[in-house]
Order: sequence, then structure tokens, then C-alpha cells
Amino acid sequence: MKYLSGKGCNAFSFLTYNAGGDGDNVWPFVQRKDKLHYNCSKLDQWGTVFDHGTAKGMYLHFKMQETENDDHRKGKNDGNVPECLDGGDLGAQRMLYCRELIARFGHNLALNWNLGEENTQSTQQQQAMVDYIASLDAYGHNIVIHTFPDQQDKVYRPLLGDKSKLTGVSLQNSSLRTTHEQTVKWVKASAAAGKPWVVAFDESGSAKHAQCPDLGYRGFDGHDHNGEMAYTQHEVRKQTLWGTLMAGGAGNEYYFGYQFDENDIVCENWRSRDRSWDYCRIAINFFHDNNIPFWDMLNADELVGNSEHGISKFCFAKANDTYLVSLPNGGESDLDLSAANGDYDVLWFNPRAGGDLRTGSVTAVRGGKQVALGKPPADANEDRLVYLRSTSDRAGR
Repeated sequence: MKYLSGKGCNAFSFLTYNAGGDGDNVWPFVQRKDKLHYNCSKLDQWGTVFDHGTAKGMYLHFKMQETENDDHRKGKNDGNVPECLDGGDLGAQRMLYCRELIARFGHNLALNWNLGEENTQSTQQQQAMVDYIASLDAYGHNIVIHTFPDQQDKVYRPLLGDKSKLTGVSLQNSSLRTTHEQTVKWVKASAAAGKPWVVAFDESGSAKHAQCPDLGYRGFDGHDHNGEMAYTQHEVRKQTLWGTLMAGGAGNEYYFGYQFDENDIVCENWRSRDRSWDYCRIAINFFHDNNIPFWDMLNADELVGNSEHGISKFCFAKANDTYLVSLPNGGESDLDLSAANGDYDVLWFNPRAGGDLRTGSVTAVRGGKQVALGKPPADANEDRLVYLRSTSDRAGR
């Protein structure tokens, strides 16, 4: 956490119970199978870690269970899963588990309770657990759920709006290319249901590759252990990091694919993705340093001709005030300002290196029509961000 916070990152996720799961090495009990007696010494040590994270400005993502231990469905090899709590129901084991986590760690300033990774409980079981967490947590922390890429509609739609006390979702997909589109989908679906969710991504990309090491780390050249071409940190920056933010997402975390030396199970060196953490800091600093009113902004891909939310270009906007246009592949773009009023400065930002805002071939545009944003400060087939700010608010920025 000292390293990650020092790099400028502000979130990390962790499992608090994964008996029977991929790692099969985390539980809060005195013994693996004893679900009614808790190891107070261990939990005190966890508390030291979490308090340190809070002191370092880190958002704590509690993943409360793993798909292998969240209910009594058939396991991969051995029938029913004995590691689950109350067969997925809200019984004595699950109630005690929720109470222990919330009572001991709920005082931390920024966190969410995630019902589980790739959750397979029934909708009724999920609602009962959400209601119980909400009744216990005096601080009203975010309550989210995570599921398989192909089960989002099945799991999320029955929980939208006033159907549950869920306040967000933590998304997973199988391809970087769908990150932006899926974030837009659930931001808009939850808003349409009358209760906007906090929508974040915590597993973008394939299980094999996901967040790859930096190019050059231990000789990594974009290929995995089997010689298969994966992708690089640059695709992740363009499609996961900025794809999520430009969709109105709350942010993203990175899952480390299993086909690399430093993978999701055995990683001991966070510096394997050192450059990627830089990209995260650069993104965060852009929004903060330039007072971007992201809380008032919505995805507006249709203004750049991308109503299908593909990966060519993204737009994030507060009408008549601020417009951000992300160009993952560089180049130029038009922006439809026919419904906008006023004049706008046109500035460019480098999401790879950060630094000051710069001007390109077009320095200002006027609303009421479709406008050309011009060329970037330097010709390059690399990602760029165009920032339009209203000249009437220039002094306040």
C-alpha cells in the first residue's frame, strides 16, 4: 500500500474469505471449517493493514466471498461446497460474518462491501445480504456486487432501482474492447431505474491476460507464457482506464492475468505494472488539477459520432460547460456543439506523460454547430485527450 499510494493510486481490492476458491488461503476464523469462532489476533492484524490504507488515502474494496464458496451449488470436483456460509442464505454464519467485518472495519473512511466475486447466490439471497449489510453499517458505505461477464443482465437487472438497497456494481468482462460500452450500459440503466449506481470495473480483459506487465518487465514483449499475443499496458490505458472514466464510471482496478510471472495468485512485485500506476496517477491528477466537474458530467459519445459506444473515440460532458473527447488512436475529431451555447477554449492533454495543457491547431470554438477540434500539438498516432472549457468560466478554473 505504501508503494501504490506513493505512485498516486487510491484503491485496492482483496478477499476476506476464499476457502475453496482459487487461492484457498484466506478466512477470518480460528480454523478453516469453524465458521462461528473468529481469530481476533488475525483480525487485529487485518485492521492494522486497513487503517494504514485509510491513512494512505486508499479506498478499501472488501470482496466478501469468492464464487467457489458463496452457495451450495455443485462444485467443480466434489459435489456440494462445504465452505459456503449457510448455503448462501442469511443464517447465523453469514450474519455473524457480516457483523464482524462491519463492526471491526466499517469505520474506515472510503470503502465498499462487495457481496462477492463472480457471485452465484440467488436474487433473494443477494437482497437479504444487501439489506442486512445496510442495516448494520452506520456509515452508509457503498454496497456492490460482482458477477460473471455473461451473467450481468441476469444478476443486475433484478436489483435495479427500488428493487434492492444495492448502490453499485463492480464489473468484469472478457475483452478490453467492451469496457467502455458496459460501463455506459449500467450507468444509464441504473439512472433510468431512478437510483444511479456507482459503477466501477475491477476485472477488465481476459482471464489469461487482463492487466499485463509493463513492456520490458522480465523481457515481456506482449506475449504470454505460451507465446500467444496478449496486449500491452497501452491498450489497458486507452480502453480500461480512460474507457471507464469517459463512460461515467467511478474508476477501475486491475486483475492480473494468470499467464504471466506476476499473476493474480502469486504476484509479489507490484512494480511489474509500474508504468500502469503512473497512468492512473496522471488520470486522477488531470481531473483534480483542472477542476473537472466530473460529478456533473455524463457520457455523450453521440456528440463524436459514437452512439454505439465503440472504442474509436469517447465523449464525457457537462452541457454548456465542459467537454472531454478521448481519442484512443490519436488523430482528429469533430464535436457536435449544435445544442451548446457560448465559446470554448480547446486544450489538449497527454494521458501517457501528463504535464500541462497545450493548444493545438484550433484554440477556440463556438457552440451552435458541429466543430472541428483540429490537430494535436504534435502529430502522433497515439492517444490524446481534448478538453473544451467554457470561456465564461475560465477565471474560476
